[in-house]
Amino acid sequence: MSAVLLPASAPFTVVIPARMASSRLPDKPLADIAGLPMVVRVAQRAALSAAARVVVAADDPRVMQACQAHGVPAILTRTDHASGSDRLAEACEQLGLAGDDIVVNVQGDEPLMDPSLIDAVAALLPARPEASMGTAAHAIHTLADYENPNVVKVVLDARGLAHYFSRAPIPWARDHAGTAWWDNAKGAVPAGFAPLRHIGIYSYRAGFLRAFPTLPQAPTEVMEALEQLRALWHGHRIAVHTTDTAPGPGVDTPADLERVRALLA
Repeated sequence: MSAVLLPASAPFTVVIPARMASSRLPDKPLADIAGLPMVVRVAQRAALSAAARVVVAADDPRVMQACQAHGVPAILTRTDHASGSDRLAEACEQLGLAGDDIVVNVQGDEPLMDPSLIDAVAALLPARPEASMGTAAHAIHTLADYENPNVVKVVLDARGLAHYFSRAPIPWARDHAGTAWWDNAKGAVPAGFAPLRHIGIYSYRAGFLRAFPTLPQAPTEVMEALEQLRALWHGHRIAVHTTDTAPGPGVDTPADLERVRALLA
């Protein structure tokens, strides 16, 4: 993926929320990956982007200590936040960010995040003033991913703004449903069909990010368990950068951790 050059007038801050309580992988931010805590590896990758600064928003003094030991800026946030967006909103307050300042949320379990993807998502908002958020997607190439509810799909309009996000296989090919329109022998998508997989990286204007946790939850958000649907429900637009390459795997489970350790060994 080629790097995206941001305008000089559009600096941005990367905030990495790091939450210790993980049901599938306890103490996840501190998991060792090739000699470094995972949250430190994420911050080091983010520092290779064009970000003006990279800050970890921790909820535990142990994460603060790990960051300080490796020279990574970090702030301590409350432990009772309902979501990562709430933690980011508090971080904006602590960092004193102005309403138009751009914030990129890089998840603390993405140690293989491509710095150029961070730049591309940050560049969306200066280019798209009508959007309150930016994010990313890439083409789905297998039927297994298309049908997997853990793979979030997104449908865009002609301007590259999100119509809808879903765990369901969207868009649905009505005239081909129930037939062998998908090449099951190869597990590949049919020619001319390009469903998109959502990548969990976001950019925001700090003013919107501070207001977002105060918005009532959307019925679709509750049903799909997708927080970004709250923004669409309340009339906000989400610009989407489409990349040709899938990001490296994130870490949600012990198996994911071993896979990333092997890649970085």
